[in-house]
Amino acid sequence: MARAGLTADRLTQAAAELADEVGFENVTVSALARHFGVKDASLYSHIRNAHDLRVRLAVLALAELADRVSDALAGRSGKDALVAFASAYRTYAREHPGRYAATQMALDPDTAATSAASKHAEMTRAILRGYDLWEPDQTDAVRLLHSTFHGFVSLERAGAFHSHPRGVEASWLRSLDALDSLLRSWPA
Repeated sequence: MARAGLTADRLTQAAAELADEVGFENVTVSALARHFGVKDASLYSHIRNAHDLRVRLAVLALAELADRVSDALAGRSGKDALVAFASAYRTYAREHPGRYAATQMALDPDTAATSAASKHAEMTRAILRGYDLWEPDQTDAVRLLHSTFHGFVSLERAGAFHSHPRGVEASWLRSLDALDSLLRSWPA
C-alpha cells in the first residue's frame, strides 16, 4: 500500500527541491524514496518511472519560470521588456539551478504543447514584436535570445567568468545593451 500523503504533485515538488540541492541529473526514484523514507516501489503508484518524474519536474519548472517572466514583463515593452525577461530568467536559474536544468529537458511534442514552454515562446515573440520583428526573423531572434541567456547563465554557473577582473554583472548588462541594439537594427 502506498504511504499516506504521497501524491504525484507532492513527489514532483520534492523532486524539484532535491534537484536544486543535488542537481537535476541526480534526481532518481531511489533518491526521492530515501527523502520520504519509503521503498522505491511505494512511489510507483504515483509516478511511472524516473523519466516520468523528470518530465513532471520539467513541466513544473517551466510553469514556475513562465510565471516569473510573465510577472516581470507586465506593462513593459522594448528594451525594458527584454531586460525584465532576461533578468527574471537569470534570477530563476541562480535561485533554482536544478529546476532550471529541468527546463532544458527535451519534451515530447504533446507534453511540450501542453506545458508552459509555449508560453515562453509567446512571451519572447511579444517582446520581439516591440522591435518590429516578424517571421521568419522572429524565430531566429527567439533562438538567439534563448541561446544567449542560456549560454551566459550556464557559463556563469560553471564559474567561467570569475577569473576576469571585469564584474559579471557589468558584462550581463552590456550583453543586454548589445542584444537591444541588434534587435533594433536586425539585418534585412
